[in-house]
Amino acid sequence: MTDNASASEQNPEPASADTLDAQPGRHRMDNTMKRRRVLIGGATIAAAGGLMAAGLASADTVTPDADSDASTTVSSDASSSVCSLTAEVTEGPYSLTGALVREDVREDKEGVEVQYTFTVVDEANDCAPLADALVEIWHCDALGEYSGFVGKNGHTETDDGTFLRGGQLTDSDGQVSLISIWPGHYVSRAVHVHMRVHTDVTLTDDSYTGGSIIHTGQLFFDADINTEVQATSPYSDNTTTETQLSDDTIYDDGGASSGLLTLTALGDSVSDGYKATLTVGVSTS
Repeated sequence: MTDNASASEQNPEPASADTLDAQPGRHRMDNTMKRRRVLIGGATIAAAGGLMAAGLASADTVTPDADSDASTTVSSDASSSVCSLTAEVTEGPYSLTGALVREDVREDKEGVEVQYTFTVVDEANDCAPLADALVEIWHCDALGEYSGFVGKNGHTETDDGTFLRGGQLTDSDGQVSLISIWPGHYVSRAVHVHMRVHTDVTLTDDSYTGGSIIHTGQLFFDADINTEVQATSPYSDNTTTETQLSDDTIYDDGGASSGLLTLTALGDSVSDGYKATLTVGVSTS
């Protein structure tokens, strides 16, 4: 598998906030790739069935479970009559090859639980569900450290190169579930999760070989809920400067099509965790 990041990003040196502010586009792909979207209305949605209507109608909505008092934010700027490709962005400097194929990627990392459900649909096939695609995610821990790169955010800990990384194959409905924690933060970026979607992989005992990457993106979280999460332990032990979502150099305020997750509280407090869902539009053509 070939990484999309440049050689210099694979072994990044810590950068100051001033340096990063002076280079606001340092992580961005070409605008054509970053905003690679095809809008399809009417008949295409009908062909796709109720799946896309349900997925897109709920995009950008943050709701609690019954009797929940956890902080929530509700916004709805997506349309059930439009199918769109999810924005492509750089995979960033902290990717590793050979992700473990597993549902729970936490290992021993503590933090607010996040239960992800992704629905992958293929724009090249009338937005039909895409089965047998490997959906891979990776992100930093509560202290802003990535496995394989621990120390980049100023902390010292055991690094086995695998925590908070992994993926699963989509089922016949194009859906996949993964369990992780809410990410922490590090200098220059808002809280986020990296994602790749692979096709035609061959599974091994605990990983995969071969295949092609058809989508590289990033996922983002509601800013208000994130503020509450970052104020809890162990996130509060991370004293590095946090970049807000509105100031992020990657997220472009495009809502679900730019990777903004739909969040549902699992209980009556932030510490109970969240469900996170997103319909991911890709193209196999």
